[in-house]
Amino acid sequence: MREIVLVRHGQTEWSANGRHTSFTDLPLTAEGERQAAQLAGRLAGRAFAAVLCSPLQRARRTAALAGLEITATDDDLLEWNYGAYEGRTTVEIRQERPEWTVWQSGCPGGETAAQVGARCDRVLERARTMLASGDVALVGHGHLLRVLTARWLGLPPQDGALFRLETATVNVLGYERETPVLLRWNS
Repeated sequence: MREIVLVRHGQTEWSANGRHTSFTDLPLTAEGERQAAQLAGRLAGRAFAAVLCSPLQRARRTAALAGLEITATDDDLLEWNYGAYEGRTTVEIRQERPEWTVWQSGCPGGETAAQVGARCDRVLERARTMLASGDVALVGHGHLLRVLTARWLGLPPQDGALFRLETATVNVLGYERETPVLLRWNS
């Protein structure tokens, strides 16, 4: 059985500070560039039938430094749209809404977990068709890849909350016989 390899982009200024970053197109920090370059060793020897990537520069640059040749950019791999919460930290948001979580509350002017889940389902459908030709790499963002993992496992989008995801990591989805499983996380 073939595998889907999830690659989260390297550190940006906002990811380092815990600020929600969706559509703001930030570059990698120097540390993020170093992290992304280190991914090349973890991905060495792997051949991919396809590499789908978020169109944002932090994802594209991570793919390039990791030695991945992007076959297509995919808007469905964009990060969760945080709407009015773009650039804000959870601590700041909870000063106004003490019980807020992105997983249960969504974002004013942005997306709900169900909407992100629908995008992830489309990505997974495309990836499954490509698996017949070989492994597939998906390069994207933290919350989006967590939702995508939940959907791969047949869980509701909100259960992405269960999968903490570090920057510049390699994560592998696959099968045990015909059952979709999580093979590796935060590697």
